Amino acid sequence: MFGIYDLDGGNVVPSIYYGLTSLQHRGQESCGLAVSDTRGERGNVKFHKDLGLVSEVLRQDVVRKYSGDIGIGHVRYSTTGASVAENAQPLVLSYVKGTLALAHNGNLVNTPELKWELIQNGAIFHTTTDSEVIAFHIARERVHSKTVEEAVLKTAKKIKGAYGLVVMSPRKLIAVRDPYGLKPLCLGKRGNAYVIASESCALTSVSAEFIRDIEPGEILTITKDGLKSNKELASAAAKRAHCVFEYIYFARLDSTIDGVKVYDARIRGGKSLAKSYPVEADLVTGVPESGLPAAKGYSEASGIPFAFAFYKNSYIGRTFIKPTQEERESSVHLKLSVLESVVKDKRIVLVDDSIVRGTTIANLIHMLKEAGAKEVHVRISSPPFLHPCYFGTDVPSNDQLIAASHSTEEICKMIGADSLGYMQTDYLEGMAGGLPLCKACFDGNYPMEIPDYTNAEFADIVKC
Repeated sequence: MFGIYDLDGGNVVPSIYYGLTSLQHRGQESCGLAVSDTRGERGNVKFHKDLGLVSEVLRQDVVRKYSGDIGIGHVRYSTTGASVAENAQPLVLSYVKGTLALAHNGNLVNTPELKWELIQNGAIFHTTTDSEVIAFHIARERVHSKTVEEAVLKTAKKIKGAYGLVVMSPRKLIAVRDPYGLKPLCLGKRGNAYVIASESCALTSVSAEFIRDIEPGEILTITKDGLKSNKELASAAAKRAHCVFEYIYFARLDSTIDGVKVYDARIRGGKSLAKSYPVEADLVTGVPESGLPAAKGYSEASGIPFAFAFYKNSYIGRTFIKPTQEERESSVHLKLSVLESVVKDKRIVLVDDSIVRGTTIANLIHMLKEAGAKEVHVRISSPPFLHPCYFGTDVPSNDQLIAASHSTEEICKMIGADSLGYMQTDYLEGMAGGLPLCKACFDGNYPMEIPDYTNAEFADIVKC
């Protein structure tokens, strides 16, 4: 997500484009923007969104049609709702109080209950996302509230789960972070323009200075009069649970999230692996890109030389966030090729960030051994995935998790590795600089209760 309000009235569309481009790693299925001129007519919100990458959807000829001094943008990685154009964000609603635009990162766990409440009152949905449910509740609350930020607060008290929100009315920009801090969100400033982004790397891309992270449970409103912070949500849930997968995989290397540099976290993870699972080898290498820093850390701690064993085609997207397994598998061969002269006759430590289904790492091991590697010892900078994530990582069921039904020894044999070692769960907080983390995908300890909507009343809603 990206949001910007230029209090001097400058056009923010180019900044949204560059901000979204720097966040492209977070989602490659669809993208869009919504902008308004705060000096124009109320409700004058224009938007454009579609399936595709930022460069494909927000083409130069398209971007030139839009201008405004306040706007938001979004790149999508679908975890609820199909990968179709209707589900692209930002969502823009016209209602009795005007126009509202919303971008959402994360997953709610009480969507069926919230959706049922709206359906009973006549709501008609145009998407299959939980984001539309949030937008509808804000619009509904706004009818009975003095301000849009009051409506946002009332809605935030209803929704449960992981969420970062950027909400735009024609004259206000509002950022919301869930009380647990599961999803990242930060604030920056460039001259007299305020910027909201999912990661600090997006601030750098538009030459904005990082000011601070939005606090868990904080609602930050930006108007022509400046900033206003509301922390009522934070007092309702003091527990923090930052998503560990941001530090292992999702976030970009040059980002800093909640005071922790992502690069440094991954280096620490690799060092922990070397201490836990030493092995005699000739070189250490990583799976580009997120496995490389952990491989560097493993090399530093073990004394085994680090080398690049793969050439990466930079024009192919991230395989984990491809919507289908077939796309993920075909993308691996398009994205990576082995540097034969580096690996031939070598005993190799191959470091990656995770094993979800096991197909990607098995393909890479096969490629290394075909290129002449004598041994391939796999080290994973996260513990085994044993439980589904309900908060925005697309691992919806245990039948997709190889570690949920196989031992480490079995997985090692299945992927063709000579040995296999996972990060120990106890080391995760140290990797993330001591932050309280959500590790539910590894240990099953969810920071909140996950409702069971298997009863008949909600069955059809869950399918929608």
